[in-house]
Amino acid sequence: MKNQIVTVPAITARKNSGKKITALTAYDFSFAKLLDTTAIDLLLVGDSLGMVSQGHENTLSVTLEDVLYHTRSVKRGAHRALVVADMPFMSYQISVEQAVTNAGRLIQEGHAAAIKLEGGARMADRVHAIVQAGIPVMGHVGLTPQSVHQFGGYKVQGKTFLDSKQIKQDAKDLQKAGAFSLVLEGMPEELAGEITQDLEIPTIGIGAGSKCDGQILVTHDLLGMNPDFAPKFVKHYAQLADVIQNAVSEFIDEVHSEAFPGPEHSYNLKKGSLKQVNDGH
Repeated sequence: MKNQIVTVPAITARKNSGKKITALTAYDFSFAKLLDTTAIDLLLVGDSLGMVSQGHENTLSVTLEDVLYHTRSVKRGAHRALVVADMPFMSYQISVEQAVTNAGRLIQEGHAAAIKLEGGARMADRVHAIVQAGIPVMGHVGLTPQSVHQFGGYKVQGKTFLDSKQIKQDAKDLQKAGAFSLVLEGMPEELAGEITQDLEIPTIGIGAGSKCDGQILVTHDLLGMNPDFAPKFVKHYAQLADVIQNAVSEFIDEVHSEAFPGPEHSYNLKKGSLKQVNDGH
């Protein structure tokens, strides 16, 4: 339902409903408000903001304060879709206590409905503790961008038997720890399909093929706002880079030619009112 508020249990219930979950990223009020008018199920305040909004080459520079700021902005615009906040690099890796504390801040101060964190079996204790604190957790396995240096780049994961076996185990461990859903990123479609079939919680894919229970994309990629970034898993549903550049160029031309602002864009005093004011002084 387009106007129905989306909850964590509603996302989990979609596993066997036959209706795919749809998710996009959001980083600010304006985009969140616009996306929330559609039937989108979930808005992720991803640490991808480090690349999309801040211009970094990866997500590692994003801080907890950054995510808190952007989550608050998104939440002001989104009143229907489920808002999930990413836990940035080094906000949960050090200890279980750190993970619970920072997850709590994203809920209490950021007003998110749930958090997402990267990592499989080695993060299961964090997931369990956060869930025990009453905070819903979305897991994330496969290509986990915060491990970009460990992977040697943004490379598809799970292509060998041992790697795929580990990712399957990671997924099961996160489910056992209490995660309500799982992002599967950058892995062969067949592996994502097997994981999806094995789990009782829904999977949301990005670069993981069509067999997941849902799909997520970075909104700016979907809209074609960065035409230079076109990995295999992205589909440009629009070419907004061209639209924006053309609109700005037209604005510049009209300002130079004095076509803008026209009379319809200008405020004018009633005839004689300025003279009356001046005479009065």
